[in-house]
Amino acid sequence: MTNKGRKYLLGAAVLGVLVWIISQAVSQPGVQDLSGNFEEVALYRNENNTGPIIRIYAVTLTDTLWSQMEQYGNFMPHTKYGYTKVYFFLKGSPVPQQVSPGGENFDPALQKYCLALYEKDANGTVSFRKYPFL
Repeated sequence: MTNKGRKYLLGAAVLGVLVWIISQAVSQPGVQDLSGNFEEVALYRNENNTGPIIRIYAVTLTDTLWSQMEQYGNFMPHTKYGYTKVYFFLKGSPVPQQVSPGGENFDPALQKYCLALYEKDANGTVSFRKYPFL
């Protein structure tokens, strides 16, 4: 094999690896792949970038797919030493239009409509509770 042939072979191998890496990066699963038609209705994120970052979401879906809800929570961003909460509601039921930090993250009158709560704490421990306010 000539020196020129080796260069072409090496170039083709590098190009093949690059195409494979890019295709793997683009085809990663995400929220859009979950069934349930998840829709983010409300979001709170504190502006503190030097301390714990707090993220709170209110999300609607069309069916009570518990495993899909937990996967949705796993897809949500989480920062080391911060915490993430995702409240799930059925589409068509009353849903909080805004969420806030503190003990109560939304109007207590809407708690009875909450299907599940996904939490990831500062240690990365995940908690998923069905009907958290009943």
